[in-house]
Amino acid sequence: MPIKVLLADDERLVRSGFRLLLDLEDDITVVGEATNGAEAVELARATRPDVVLMDIRMPRLDGIRAAAQIAEMPGMDQVRILILTTYDTDENVFEALQAGASGFLLKDAGPAELLHAIRVIAAGDALLAPRVTRRLISQFTAQRKAAQAGEDRLAVLTEREREVLALVAQGLSNDEIGAALFLSPATARTHVGRIMGKLGARDRAQLVAIAYQTGLGQYTEQH
Repeated sequence: MPIKVLLADDERLVRSGFRLLLDLEDDITVVGEATNGAEAVELARATRPDVVLMDIRMPRLDGIRAAAQIAEMPGMDQVRILILTTYDTDENVFEALQAGASGFLLKDAGPAELLHAIRVIAAGDALLAPRVTRRLISQFTAQRKAAQAGEDRLAVLTEREREVLALVAQGLSNDEIGAALFLSPATARTHVGRIMGKLGARDRAQLVAIAYQTGLGQYTEQH
């Protein structure tokens, strides 16, 4: 079955460019176009896409609130949201991850990068633009006074699970985590799944946000 994609952007030229690119792919089909966040929510409800390409700044309802509404809809657990942002210092990206987005991509990404992102997100994995992830999240979470709260939240994790979470925060795959900790990829995946369950995370992208919010991500980078 083709990957069903919903486009949400208030610029017609941007939507047209995305559609022209995606229509050339045999394994991807565009099921709708939304010009604002409110339309994105309604079209997501109607079309049940696999991936929503969601711009942050849109009229009526911005991409962050639209993402949150879609993530909270009953029966929409399989809908993945890929946030598109113009600037690599957009503070709203962190809020987007918390709202339920599965990742973000800069709008200046090339066609191959965009197609890869859609396929990765559709497969259930997180995708965070490598050149901005650590700087972006640490920049805005460093201002949050949640050190003790973060420690309390991580108290449910074992020491091994904290090690795994720290590596997830660095953007490592299950294979890479397994290699770093001398575990099989399957065991690494099991650990990630348990951590998601304990922390109430929707996916790996939210695990990254939690790691930085609680200070684990910053600690890992410095040590």
